[in-house]
Amino acid sequence: MTLNNDLHKKTLEKLGQIFPVIICEPSEKWQDFFQTESKLIVDSFSKSDIVRIDHIGSTAIPDLKAKPTIDILLQVLEELDTKKIMRVFKSLDYNVNEHPENPPPHLTFVKGYTREGFKGQTYHVHVRYHGDWDEIRFRDFLIKNKEIAKEYETLKLELAEKYPNDREAYTDSKTKWIEKINNLARK
Repeated sequence: MTLNNDLHKKTLEKLGQIFPVIICEPSEKWQDFFQTESKLIVDSFSKSDIVRIDHIGSTAIPDLKAKPTIDILLQVLEELDTKKIMRVFKSLDYNVNEHPENPPPHLTFVKGYTREGFKGQTYHVHVRYHGDWDEIRFRDFLIKNKEIAKEYETLKLELAEKYPNDREAYTDSKTKWIEKINNLARK
């Protein structure tokens, strides 16, 4: 994570101690948090800059235990200047978490992380150019298929227990299962 200068210097092991993997009971507040934060984001850009904004991730799936982080997929026009995106999110108290391995524009912004650990509600905003994104398809598939959503919940609980202080291993260990579900969802 490239959160700020202090946190950026910490090892992944130390970051895992500060930011453990915590799975919570589902909360009706998650949808409210998304609505409030998405309005804040949309209101900070020109209406013509944003193509679509979606609540993604486990907190977007009703009745699913999840890490209590609100994941947001913000689709923007390719013409939108990356520096403008960075300025807007900085003004909203987000930190950049660049991911060159991800689709352009390679930006994720995070909020709710401090040197002492989580503070307040955490958010991850994934900024992408307009496209057909698996995260939306995955969310919709799990909403429609409650048994598969419960399988995912079980997997997440097992991995959180196995990797309580290793967010990367927790996330990486879900990848094959998520890819399998995305393949089902495409059919």
